[in-house]
Amino acid sequence: MKPAFSVILFTVASGAGFGLIMLAILFDLFGLGGGLPRETLLVVGGVAFVLITVGLLSSTAHLANPKNAWRSFIRFKTSWLSREGVFAMAFYPFFLLYLLGVYVGAAQTPPWALALGAIAFLLGLATLFATGMIYASLKTIRQWSNPLVPVNYLALAFLTGVLLLYALGLGELGEVKGMLGLAAALIVLAAIVKATYYFWIGRSVGPTINTATGFTRAGVRILDPGHGHDTFLTHEFGYQPPAGLTPVLKGVVFALAYVVPLVMLWPAAGDPGGGAMWVAAVSALAGAAVERWLFFAEARHVVNLYHGAQTT
Repeated sequence: MKPAFSVILFTVASGAGFGLIMLAILFDLFGLGGGLPRETLLVVGGVAFVLITVGLLSSTAHLANPKNAWRSFIRFKTSWLSREGVFAMAFYPFFLLYLLGVYVGAAQTPPWALALGAIAFLLGLATLFATGMIYASLKTIRQWSNPLVPVNYLALAFLTGVLLLYALGLGELGEVKGMLGLAAALIVLAAIVKATYYFWIGRSVGPTINTATGFTRAGVRILDPGHGHDTFLTHEFGYQPPAGLTPVLKGVVFALAYVVPLVMLWPAAGDPGGGAMWVAAVSALAGAAVERWLFFAEARHVVNLYHGAQTT
């Protein structure tokens, strides 16, 4: 499928924003490391708000008619896209009221604000899961019809979120016991999920022109794809990345999203307020963007079988 910059920006930015504020809420809710200072929570909340909002707004740029985006909210019972939109919009009031509680609180966040923050956490989790399920529910694309897709969306969100949280903590999180261990665990977990996903989609299985047409007793060959020019279907669903580019970019994904951030944890341990965590966070975001580009570029819709492709 042809990768769209707006959707890549949407999933990477909003995912990082949700992961960032959800982890901050957990630290505040359970008082991990004595709880985060109010100033840090407010900075984290502001950055998360910008990332989530920019991401959600960019998603409308992929619509043929953005003014009709409101229609995506009316099919909650049957559409994961609708569920994503509803959960995302429901997240905002609880998130903003939680930040208000942080602002007006003195030494610690008031209990009512913590309760609202817990609801915001659950709504953020539901939004990320629904985003992944938009693609995982599409049985027509083998590379997406996989339970690892929503898991990967959540893993990348928490990975980028924890690195941003550490970087924005301005060294204060360096004193939180287990913080480096948490970051390392999330990096390793996300890498395992991604490696497993790449292994799965690399298998030579899936629908063929025989199964698509129902003729399974002999070989089927398309003699005429039905047109001799570019169409919407072939333009959107027939995208093919340049030969040899995919394995190179997969190496880039693992280097930027997992290896560099993991290595940067060591200098960060000695100098929590230094720039090591910013290097890790920026590298992870860049790796996530490349990963998301590959996620779309490697997708093969079964409609391609009717336009000459013999496998997907």
